[in-house]
Amino acid sequence: MTDALTAVLRRSPVGEPAWLAFWDRLRAGRLRRGEAAAMLASLSSRMPDQATTAALLAALAARRTGPRPRLPAANIVGTGGGPATFNISTAAALVAAAMGVPVVKTGSRAYTALYGSYDLLERLGIGMTTSHEQTVDLLGTLGVAFPGPYVYPPELGLLARSVLPLDMRVVGRFFNIVGPFLPTVSFRAQVTGVSDATLLPTLAHLAAADPGTRRWLCVNDEGADELVSVAENRIHPNDGSGVRRIVPATLGLAGGSMADLAPAPEGVDPVDHVAAVLCGAGPPAAGRTVCLNAAALAVAAGTMPDWSEAVAAATETLTAGAALAVVGRLRAAANRRSIAVGATVVHLGHADRRRAAGQPGRVTA
Repeated sequence: MTDALTAVLRRSPVGEPAWLAFWDRLRAGRLRRGEAAAMLASLSSRMPDQATTAALLAALAARRTGPRPRLPAANIVGTGGGPATFNISTAAALVAAAMGVPVVKTGSRAYTALYGSYDLLERLGIGMTTSHEQTVDLLGTLGVAFPGPYVYPPELGLLARSVLPLDMRVVGRFFNIVGPFLPTVSFRAQVTGVSDATLLPTLAHLAAADPGTRRWLCVNDEGADELVSVAENRIHPNDGSGVRRIVPATLGLAGGSMADLAPAPEGVDPVDHVAAVLCGAGPPAAGRTVCLNAAALAVAAGTMPDWSEAVAAATETLTAGAALAVVGRLRAAANRRSIAVGATVVHLGHADRRRAAGQPGRVTA
């Protein structure tokens, strides 16, 4: 049994050398049967202390080969957990990109929801990039990119394979929580939704260690891992400027409930549901929540310093259906490039025509 696993099981602090030894044994295939599963289960059943969590991430970073490239864009991502919602952050990334905000959106397969960002992107026919060069190119030409799994440490893939047939999504909750801090690239800014406010001290400790990225940790009383227009939100920045309260009513975004942010109801394709929101034909609170998150990306990136201006621009962009045009350009780029995409064919024109006719937006697959 590794020193790291022994200490984690005993709830003792684990330093960087012990984590380095654990990752070395994992890569060499020298972990004993069940060690990886025991480690994941222990980490996920109770969040380790700040020093242990920081040391784990530092050990992963120390194993990285080459420099950590920087993307001149804002990322939006969540820790998972909380009430089930539709793909708010993915929709917000598309709206922000249509506003002219350089955006990347990291993500994963579904954890607690039916569709994660990767799942939705595949159904939309949008390609996830497979290399840093591809991400930079797409960001430069279209202003938005969705990096695939290549941005995460390869050790995560080794862990997932070592615990089969167990599902990493079930036993690996810890890595979903710290996922926003795992990419092997850095960003100009990152808006991170936190579903469990008790995690803030540890996540704030990690955010403070990366002053080169403007990191916002966002919480609300609904426990959603994104900003919501149906409750007051609190933003915890890593620049020492203090907590900022975001009250939707003061931005003209009040109204609705968490029920309006739920995933697509049974029998409705999630692509159709998101497309309706993106062209202003979805539940009003869903559109307002997407606009709030898109505005946060604009302010965090420094594209629009004023929240009211950013919300107004996001609302105008969503109402015009401009985000659907971004989806179309991304799909065209996926057809031209060797980007990993799903087999689903999506006809976005239907949503635009229905919106113009005052009908619910629909994207057919």
